[in-house]
Amino acid sequence: VQLQASGGGLVQTGGSLRVSCAASGRVLTRYSLAWFRQAPGKEREVVGAVTWTGFTDYADSVKGRFSISRDNSKNTVYLQMDGLKPEDTAVYFCAAKLTGSVRYDFWGQGTLVTVSS
Repeated sequence: VQLQASGGGLVQTGGSLRVSCAASGRVLTRYSLAWFRQAPGKEREVVGAVTWTGFTDYADSVKGRFSISRDNSKNTVYLQMDGLKPEDTAVYFCAAKLTGSVRYDFWGQGTLVTVSS
């Protein structure tokens, strides 16, 4: 599975941005998909995930502001980010794992999101 993230950019505090992750190589129907992020000088952290059935879960820091969705017909997963804060500034990565796997084995290259204060 190859993952390609896109849509990052510069946005002001309180603004919105949607990043996308397109997959190729395999149909993602049976895969769980997740978004991670890594801020400068910090460790990578999970933002949220969506199972192949559409169940979503989010980190406490983004609950109520971020939303993950997937379009299996387009083999794409989206991260809608609203109410952005400067602390959301990070490189955002998408990842995939086959349902039942313990870890995410497939990773995209990341897209930079910068939130200005």
